[in-house]
Amino acid sequence: MAAAQGGSVVSSSGKVDFLKLQNGSDIRGVAVAGVEDEPVNLTEPVTEAIAAAFAAWLLNKKEADGLRRLRISVGHDSRISAHKLQNAVTHGITAAGHDILQFGLASTPAMFNSTLTEDEKNHLPVDGGIMITASHLPYNRNGLKFFTSDGGLNKADIKDILERASKIFEESAHDNQKEREDASRGVVTNVDYMSIYASDLVQAVRKSAGGKEEPLDGLHIVVDAGNGAGGFFVDKVLKPLGAVTTGSQFLEPDGLFPNHIPNPEDKTAMKAITQAVLDNKADLGIIFDTDVDRSAAVDSSGRELNRNRLIALMAAIVLEEHPGTTVVTDSVTSDGLTVFIENKLGGKHHRFKRGYKNVIDEAIRLNSIGEESHLAMETSGHGALKENHWLDDGAYLMVKLLNKLAAARTLGSSIGSKVLTDLVDSLEEAAVTVEIRLKIDQNHADLKGGSFRDYGEAVLRHLENAIAKDSDLHKAPKNYEGVRVSGYGGWFLLRLSLHDPVLPLNIEAQSKDDAIKLGLAVLAAVSEFSALDVTALSKFVQQ
Repeated sequence: MAAAQGGSVVSSSGKVDFLKLQNGSDIRGVAVAGVEDEPVNLTEPVTEAIAAAFAAWLLNKKEADGLRRLRISVGHDSRISAHKLQNAVTHGITAAGHDILQFGLASTPAMFNSTLTEDEKNHLPVDGGIMITASHLPYNRNGLKFFTSDGGLNKADIKDILERASKIFEESAHDNQKEREDASRGVVTNVDYMSIYASDLVQAVRKSAGGKEEPLDGLHIVVDAGNGAGGFFVDKVLKPLGAVTTGSQFLEPDGLFPNHIPNPEDKTAMKAITQAVLDNKADLGIIFDTDVDRSAAVDSSGRELNRNRLIALMAAIVLEEHPGTTVVTDSVTSDGLTVFIENKLGGKHHRFKRGYKNVIDEAIRLNSIGEESHLAMETSGHGALKENHWLDDGAYLMVKLLNKLAAARTLGSSIGSKVLTDLVDSLEEAAVTVEIRLKIDQNHADLKGGSFRDYGEAVLRHLENAIAKDSDLHKAPKNYEGVRVSGYGGWFLLRLSLHDPVLPLNIEAQSKDDAIKLGLAVLAAVSEFSALDVTALSKFVQQ
């Protein structure tokens, strides 16, 4: 570890709309110039102000006096703007008189973990953590996620921090430079935290295998990190556990993502890890998103374990450990998953709103009112467990799968991923699954100057009324987002996007004809809304 003095001040000019940087419970913006019509708004001075605002928010949350010196960790994924923003965060924190631990390349879950790890030698735990990432967004974007020992911040916290940052940014233009130079600077310390974090994952697998040093000995597991931050999983987790990892790919960080988008929902990404499994005759394939808070897997036959299948697999594992528990998911999960969780596993399926934080917060809420829930998971690959502090950690999810493999290996069961795929063999899956995005033209006269959100809500209300008059269609009795309807042996869900002027339509059915019938029902109901672009839906029903 090396220690150094840090300190720079926010130098600002011009107005910045900080609130436009909010993206739910994250901050995201354009950090690299060069893409047409995407001006840089996440600059270094802006980032310094946001970091200083987080420190001020943290002091206020901890109800500490202004003299308290905080310790804050910062890490980043592989984006090309990562280092300049890490330096900006460091300057913002240290100029405010607080200490910072620089982790360098890290995963989002590790940043949360650094608020919990007891390690005095490495100055842990920290009071708060900052992750510099924009998940799977294009190379020119970046952002920040914040953590305390209570978990990730919520939307209201982010708004508070951005409002504070705006004031800090404005005031910095009028600050007395001499006063700032005389101010107490925080200390910067470099810490190899990813080794500490990975060691905990290794110990978790060894513990599940009865203390065996190399419980994955002989198992061939390939990893695709998509040139994000997940490459550590090979050398720091799988190899110490005895796994063979030849054929693992795209482990080197590269913020231009030259091979494929690091996103378990992306078809090209899933094809890449599937091909790697088949080419190397591997027992299991693992793929991470850029900052490792999401993941998916592929079995030895090339069958994808993602989306509904991964939720089903995690539900099967968790319900073995906690019989009868409630599994919280987002709104677009399949009816087959409900049947699997409730009828096959004896659990309870609680379908909630999209957004990983919504799903996690709902599971926490259920526990607070006496309904036991141990798993909260989105179809995107975000999955959080009660046992892991409700952190959506893609690496920890994969460790739960490795625990299963290690335990089976210890018992002398057959090598390979069969122990996993057997768990989800009875999951009923739709033959046809589609998502069609219906865009709202915000400049259309039909909006009458109103917001796209109001317009979208009007579309949903009209659809709900139309469904009530159709005897072939039945609205879901419990639904927390949009309009979910079953009929023709399948279902559809039309909902309003969390952030964009879009109404995503999900349809699942056992045949193309049935899917088209569901699509036609939606098209008939929404066709009078002229600001809604139904081109893609019209094309689908004409197939």
